[in-house]
Amino acid sequence: MSELVQVLSSKQDRNEWIPVLGSETLALLDRLELREEDKKNVRDEAVSVLSKCLRPSMDAGHKTGLVIGYIQSGKTMSFTTLAALAHDNGYKLIVVITGITKNLFEQSRERLEQDLEIRHRRTWKFHANPKAKPHVVQSINVALQSDQHLVDVGKQAVLIAAMKNSTHLKNLIQLLKQLDLRGIPALVIDDEADQASLNTQVRDGGRSTIYQRILDIRDCLPNHTFLQYTATPQALLLINLIDVLSPDFAEILTPGSTYTGGKIFFERNFDLVRRIRPDEVPTKKNQLIEPPDSLLEAMQVFYLGVANGVLQGEGTSGNRSMMVHPSKETMQHANYTEWVRSIQKNWSEIFDLDTADPDCLELLESFQTAYLDLARTVPDLPPFSALMPYLQHTLKTTLITEVNAAAGKTPQIEWHQDYAHILVGGEVLNRGYTIEGLTVTYMPRGRGVGNADTIQQRARWFGYKANYLGYCRVFLTDTTRNAYESYVRHEEDVRCHLANHKAAGKSLREWRRAFLLSGDMKPTRDSVLDEPYMRVNFSNSWFSPRAPHLSGDAVISNRKIINHYLPRHDFGPDLGHPKRTKPQIHLLATGLPLKEVYEELLTRLHWASHNDSQFFAVLLLQLGSFLSRTPNEKCDIYQMSSGEPRERGLDENGNIKQLFQGPQYFQNGEEYYPGDGHIYSRDHITVQVHKLRLRDADGQVFNDIPAIAVRVPHRLSDDWLVQEKDAEG
Repeated sequence: MSELVQVLSSKQDRNEWIPVLGSETLALLDRLELREEDKKNVRDEAVSVLSKCLRPSMDAGHKTGLVIGYIQSGKTMSFTTLAALAHDNGYKLIVVITGITKNLFEQSRERLEQDLEIRHRRTWKFHANPKAKPHVVQSINVALQSDQHLVDVGKQAVLIAAMKNSTHLKNLIQLLKQLDLRGIPALVIDDEADQASLNTQVRDGGRSTIYQRILDIRDCLPNHTFLQYTATPQALLLINLIDVLSPDFAEILTPGSTYTGGKIFFERNFDLVRRIRPDEVPTKKNQLIEPPDSLLEAMQVFYLGVANGVLQGEGTSGNRSMMVHPSKETMQHANYTEWVRSIQKNWSEIFDLDTADPDCLELLESFQTAYLDLARTVPDLPPFSALMPYLQHTLKTTLITEVNAAAGKTPQIEWHQDYAHILVGGEVLNRGYTIEGLTVTYMPRGRGVGNADTIQQRARWFGYKANYLGYCRVFLTDTTRNAYESYVRHEEDVRCHLANHKAAGKSLREWRRAFLLSGDMKPTRDSVLDEPYMRVNFSNSWFSPRAPHLSGDAVISNRKIINHYLPRHDFGPDLGHPKRTKPQIHLLATGLPLKEVYEELLTRLHWASHNDSQFFAVLLLQLGSFLSRTPNEKCDIYQMSSGEPRERGLDENGNIKQLFQGPQYFQNGEEYYPGDGHIYSRDHITVQVHKLRLRDADGQVFNDIPAIAVRVPHRLSDDWLVQEKDAEG
């Protein structure tokens, strides 16, 4: 096959290089059953990721990268393609750390073997969970030291798949220590990198076992790049910058054209989410003695979808599945499994009765209600009468499996054996577990402690479902649905800001860690974070700088920006009460486009104070997020005291004691000036522009200091999480 070169950007980082698309990558892409546009995305993004990794020609060095996808969006396909591309470009050793359980490891191992055709070709020397046995060491060393310049000799790359388990990683370390890795370019891919890999003892000054194993693996590799693949990057972005697992760069994967993720289910009006009432959720105070109506509804919609699949001839290939995710407790799994099995058996027996039987008529009526619901989203659904014979068949042939380790080994689903499955389980059905043909999800559990990354990892119903999206339903409690709606906004905000930061050519270490995140959710588990974060929400509240005078350069720049912007608009006096003094009469311009004020005034200002800069950055993020949803929002601007200087004192820390003048009253108690803090629009964003004369405790005076105050009304409220980073530790 011919070789192709793909140049990603003319603004390429000086440390990047241009990978070559060779025979391994081209053959893999040719085998993938994807649309051409999706193949191009997979190819281009693999090239982009590898170009950020260390050049394979380097003798030594290390680098850490973060690759972010969506849940169930094809991350395995991405790193498999990346492995093929690394092979084409001279990487001799590729290690994939994947799966904290045997079934997840086997799932990834099978994908690697299948996609790279490892069993049929000798271009790969593959080892799964290897030990440092003499013949293994010899075999790998032979491949690593083979002469890459001999054209007629088949080039081999070593591919090792290791389970993310203490014992298997220890075996891998012992193996690596016996290999001659000098000058060997290596790529380490950590699948689901935010799980288990991070240091859960960081707050105690220790190192957790898996984290230490990963550090030891990296120490064995003189020249390597460590790539962290995940759909939930919160923890990896918030760990200390001096941690060796803190990423140097981030790449964002684009899902394929048929992907259906959070925006489909929770933002667009596809009508796929159904409600589980509070009284249908089992708790200590609400013991359920029979299956709730919503579970019956979910099963009926599922069985009707399966029946139509069989009718359409899909029963001999593919799958249709339903997931019941009641709790992490196995006792609840057993209860729901018993319910599901008894419902299936009961319905099957009733449909065997005469159609005139009252029980049969009642069941038919309830199924017809479910049919009407399904028909709302499946416009070409056959008549109910056409589905009936196949409905009886599916009730008898659908397999029901309790997926947990309650009976010892977690059951492995043999997807090729049966078309329809109902899986009941908890944690096993979370991260990384692929449920083939999942259409209906029933999740009566709450959001738990509210860790955003954990909540998102439960969303097994995301995936490549565009071809059968109308058959999909997600049954959730109100609190869980609200959590997912919040998460979708959070996820898109993080991806958007990372993409913009990358487009600006800036290092990931310069990126301000500020997330749009609901106040009742945490980004991740506390145990992996040793740096604090804070919550900020400007809602019916003001931002104002406390030390706008700190930097002479910032003062000059801000003064120039403000003096250039204000004369472009018409200001009139905001007189107020006739007894107001001259300093209490301000100039006002109303109804200005917030987008213009944001882009041409606010985003250009700079505050030298760390505290001012931090809060101002959050304000800008909050306004930017709002503008992305409501671009036509208006803004009012006041020139306080009509642009005349206002004198303010500084405290011992160099901060303004009080920017806002307080209210003023007559002797009889009547108010004639409400105070600066009450000078604002009730409907719009308000910007106050102040010109200050500041005096510190020693009598030093700072003249003509510009400052702004910004008030955000409640309807623009957004919860933000902010963490300041110190690259020096």
